[in-house]
Amino acid sequence: MTVALMWEARAVPGRGPDLLAWARAQPLAPAPSRRETFTAPEDRVLVITWWPATTLADPHTANLPELPEPGPDLVRRAVHRWRFESAD
Repeated sequence: MTVALMWEARAVPGRGPDLLAWARAQPLAPAPSRRETFTAPEDRVLVITWWPATTLADPHTANLPELPEPGPDLVRRAVHRWRFESAD
C-alpha cells in the first residue's frame, strides 16, 4: 500500500516562479519514494509525495514529513493538504 500526500499553494500574484523554487528547495527527511511538482494557472504549485504505508498503523494520521507553510510574502492563502491511500 502507498500513501500520497498532496500539498497545494497559490502564490501571491506574480510570485508563482518564486513559490515553485521555494517548494523545490524544501527537503524532506527521510525522502519519499517519489516526489513530483506541478504548476497550474493562477500561480498554483502542487507537490505530491508517495510513501510506503506497509508499516503504518493508520496512513491518514501517520507522522510523515510534509512541506511547511511558506511565508505570507509568497502565498495568498493557507496551503491545502490532502492524504490519499492507494486503492489498488
